[in-house]
Amino acid sequence: MMVTRLQFALISCFLTIALSANSQQKALSFNEIFITPVRDILKPLPRYSGWADDTHYIEYRLEGQQNKPYTVDVKTGESVPSATSQVNEASVFMRNKDVIFKDAAGVEKQLTRDTSSEKNPTLSPDKKQVAFTRNNDLFSVDVVSGAETRYSNDGSDVIYNGWASWVYYEEILGRPTRYKAFWWSPDSKKIAFMRFDDTLVPVYPIYNSEGQHGFLENTRYPKAGDINPEVKVGIVNTGMKGTVWADFDPKNDQYFGTPYWMADSKTLWVQWMNRDQNDLIIYSVEPNAGTKAIIYEEKQNTWVDWFDSMYFLKNGSGFILKSDKSGWGHYYYYDLKGNLKKQLTSGSWRVGELLLVEEKNQEIFFTARQETSTRFDLYTVELKGTDEPKRLTFGNFDHQIKLSPDGKFFITTYSSLTSPSKSALVNKKGEIIRELASTQGTLYDSYSLPKAELSYYKTRDGLELPMTIILPLNFDPAKKYPVWISVYGGPDAGTVYDRWRSPLGLTYWWAKEGIIQVAIDNRSAGHLGKAGMDFIYKKMGIYEIEDYMDAAISLKAKPYVDGTKIGITGGSFGGYITAMALTYGAEVFTHGIANYSVTDWSLYDTHYTERFMGTPKNNPEGYKTTSPITYADKLKGTLRIVHGTMDDNVHMQNTIQFVNKLQDLNKHFEFMLYPGERHGWGGLKASHSTQETVRFMYQHMLEKRIPTEFLEYWKK
Repeated sequence: MMVTRLQFALISCFLTIALSANSQQKALSFNEIFITPVRDILKPLPRYSGWADDTHYIEYRLEGQQNKPYTVDVKTGESVPSATSQVNEASVFMRNKDVIFKDAAGVEKQLTRDTSSEKNPTLSPDKKQVAFTRNNDLFSVDVVSGAETRYSNDGSDVIYNGWASWVYYEEILGRPTRYKAFWWSPDSKKIAFMRFDDTLVPVYPIYNSEGQHGFLENTRYPKAGDINPEVKVGIVNTGMKGTVWADFDPKNDQYFGTPYWMADSKTLWVQWMNRDQNDLIIYSVEPNAGTKAIIYEEKQNTWVDWFDSMYFLKNGSGFILKSDKSGWGHYYYYDLKGNLKKQLTSGSWRVGELLLVEEKNQEIFFTARQETSTRFDLYTVELKGTDEPKRLTFGNFDHQIKLSPDGKFFITTYSSLTSPSKSALVNKKGEIIRELASTQGTLYDSYSLPKAELSYYKTRDGLELPMTIILPLNFDPAKKYPVWISVYGGPDAGTVYDRWRSPLGLTYWWAKEGIIQVAIDNRSAGHLGKAGMDFIYKKMGIYEIEDYMDAAISLKAKPYVDGTKIGITGGSFGGYITAMALTYGAEVFTHGIANYSVTDWSLYDTHYTERFMGTPKNNPEGYKTTSPITYADKLKGTLRIVHGTMDDNVHMQNTIQFVNKLQDLNKHFEFMLYPGERHGWGGLKASHSTQETVRFMYQHMLEKRIPTEFLEYWKK
């Protein structure tokens, strides 16, 4: 392209201005990054924990070393300490293994005095009773009288009543439940619970090397293709003995998802799924007889995901659920018999979280990735009518929302990769009432900071996917720089978003040392909806690693990238991707640190693995072609393998089998284990792990000595 003299003069002028601006900015020293951080570059935002009522929100402000709550008036902005303006509610908690009830006035009462520990104490909606489990049996206790009711009597080391079997805790009910598997009815008169029988579930031994002899921690862990726990869904009347069992055969190969009580407590809706996980049925169960009827059924050619939330309209007109049956996640409005009343959203984009159903005005508020897959916005749409969703947020920002109970106001924490986080109070019309706070400190413009940019790459079959790139400080396109890629890579678990991330800490240091830092998402990460995830069915890992290879190849094509140093790291699924990168993708990737990695999907649990892969019996070739062990002979770069010896999620068995294969092939690799650690680690082990990563980077990616500042810092 020809450049005129005028254009050349303008370019020179802009470059001069830019260089002058950069020359005025300072670089952070080691001490200013790690020892005595410069505080006024970035500052923490207040934390908005929710709303006290329709016109007052709760804001936590950092005062000294403590976060203190304030209640803030929407109209005036005036605030008062929350302790003097909020009405306390009754609550329940554990102390010394016993259940303690605290009333609204703050008066405490001990409800249990058993030598065994109670688990998951949960107040009834009317605040008069507390349900809990003890020794794998379900109980409740009356708050006033202290009378206990025991609902089950067969709890043991393989029978759990109201306490989840491991695979249900990890994959279905979710970690936030803390193994809780019981649910109060809204009228506080009934409790639904799940009973698990792990008798036939294989035992996996986890070795603890402590002491002179060590010991085994035996866990009931069903690996792909194994027998799952038998599950029954029971319903009890509060304070009364006797259980009504829902009409399901526990001997069937099946799963149950989180159940939901109707607002009138007259029916319990139970999610059921077949072992292949491609047929999900919602049954309405009659609590007094256990009889069931089909309300809703969804089948897909690949898999169906559980409904992690369903909203039931208080007027009894129906319910709202989120389904990706169209290939994209959208909201659907059904009546209570399962007849579709209206599809509320549609298109090649995904909804996020349903924040509010405002029944008076017949509209819903929700987040979605409609503008672009890398950002969330707030929208509203009517339950009736034909209007398209209306965007309430603003600008080219990612928005994290705290919505008022009536939907008339919301607080957004908004940012982009290039714009530090800010928070603002906004009304229902999308008008900013008040800017609340900014991360940007007074010295933000005084220092040169690494800048992240959103980029896109094309896969070999023509898909366009996002990645973020942080170029080194004082970037010189005439130089060659190593690339360090951070990944996770699991289905619907994207990490690439156009939102602010702090450029300080190690991110700053590696930018200063001259490393290009990259994050990449593959086709199953969520940007292409369920349609993008369906690619990986029966061969989870192949499309993903090929996408990462294509992204890395596009980076290697840039003149400033050192193609001999394309590093990658991740943990869990990211560790699996790293292991695949240095084996299957050995022609592209040169260095990697694989943390607590799956190395053969037949070694992971039933529910997660079979959702995407089927069973090893029905898909033997798929399991073989997706294992890095299969490609161990291709390893030629530098791979470090890291695992905790007591990982109860991704068992160290994965690493041992991978290491065994590499040794038999006479392959060089690095290996680090962390004794007694689980799926990840903290404390001293985390410090050691960070140090070892720094050593790896200097030895292999930078090929120079570790600065003495690091060595001195680690001694302290």
